[in-house]
Amino acid sequence: MVWLNPPYRYGSEEMRRIFTKENWLQKMLDVEAALAKAHAEVGNIPREAAEYIASKASTKYVTLQKISEIEREIHHETMAVVKALADECGDYGGYVHLGATSNDILDTAMALQLKDALKIVKKDLIELAEIMIEKAETYKNTICLGRTHGIAAIVMPFGFKFTVWLDEIKRHLERLEEYTKRDIVGKMSGAVGTMAALGEKGIKIQKLVMKYLELKEAEITTQIVSRDRLAEIICLISMIASTLDKIANEIRNLQRTEIREVEEPFTTRQVGSSTMPHKRNPIRSEKVCGLAKVIRGYAVTALENIVLEHERDLTNSSCERIMIPEIFLLLDEQLKTLKKVLKGLVVYPENMKRNIEATKGLIMSEAVMIAMVKKGANRQWAHEVIRNCAMKAWQTGKHLLEILRDNPEIRKYLSKKELEEVMKPENYLGASHIIMKNVLEDAKKYLMKLREKLE
Repeated sequence: MVWLNPPYRYGSEEMRRIFTKENWLQKMLDVEAALAKAHAEVGNIPREAAEYIASKASTKYVTLQKISEIEREIHHETMAVVKALADECGDYGGYVHLGATSNDILDTAMALQLKDALKIVKKDLIELAEIMIEKAETYKNTICLGRTHGIAAIVMPFGFKFTVWLDEIKRHLERLEEYTKRDIVGKMSGAVGTMAALGEKGIKIQKLVMKYLELKEAEITTQIVSRDRLAEIICLISMIASTLDKIANEIRNLQRTEIREVEEPFTTRQVGSSTMPHKRNPIRSEKVCGLAKVIRGYAVTALENIVLEHERDLTNSSCERIMIPEIFLLLDEQLKTLKKVLKGLVVYPENMKRNIEATKGLIMSEAVMIAMVKKGANRQWAHEVIRNCAMKAWQTGKHLLEILRDNPEIRKYLSKKELEEVMKPENYLGASHIIMKNVLEDAKKYLMKLREKLE
């Protein structure tokens, strides 16, 4: 899997390096070297042959230029690599690629790339989760409006938002851990998966190759590793991208001029518009949202690639050359961008308070209803009485407390002083702090374990 456009706009150098053609070629050569070593281990070829093949299995000797020249002549990419390596190995060249088919090398090399790419993704997700923990703890006592359908609902701690996002990221990390253990696999099973060219030593050879490369072996394959494995990680990446999209979209909405509860970082020299000097647009969050659209589209392609004819055809290959590098580069860009946004997020608690007060008590209607029920009122009746008062407040622009105080049915259950106390937003946070504490403690323990594995 090779990314062929170095000036590509997105993705870190670290992630790009994995999908350069030179790195792909080196992974292919690493697999060929492991195969030769396995053959020597089981006595199929001389040890000195395997050692010599391994010494030449490097892009220092097998160059991109050489394989390109060969490929232009024979029109077969993997065989071009095999020929170039065999040429470098002289008398030992006849042992190169012994018993293997192209996808033994291609799929195993791809597994090595996936393994490296997912390490970067995991590291970024852990760092993102750690930022969310810090933000959740910083803003656990900052009260903001909760909104449903875009309309003010009831109040909540601003830190609660980060805790919800943290829990979602933690689930993605758990899914990633499960996938990495189960589905990053290589193969050395030949033309249709039966190991016919490797004979009775085939099973041992495959085990040895994967041991040398530190990969799990596929239990059974056709000519290729079944693409449900690849579809799973592409779908998981699409899910991660959608979570990042959700977070970035929330930031964009809260940054609206009329809301302005948060703002993504804006540098001193940054320009917001070529014509409107005042603009401070949420361009980083918008980029995260935009890239998610592309990533989700690849989920369909990955699912289509599961369906191949007989023991394989080539319809998946062209898709994967584009899809795999790009989806990792785009996710990498999303993750690193959102980390910067959240680290530098500007929060305006005074605007949160302003927006709460602008509802003129309407957001406390549920709190009043619950207080009446506790005093013996019928829940359905109380809902209707308060709903009528709320609709009057909407229509007249009066504060809900003023209307409630004048309603004799409500005053039967709640005094003026009780109403005032019930309608204080800070008194209606439920079990939010306990929920946050439990989720944060659990996430911290889990992230600590993941950190230990990375180190």
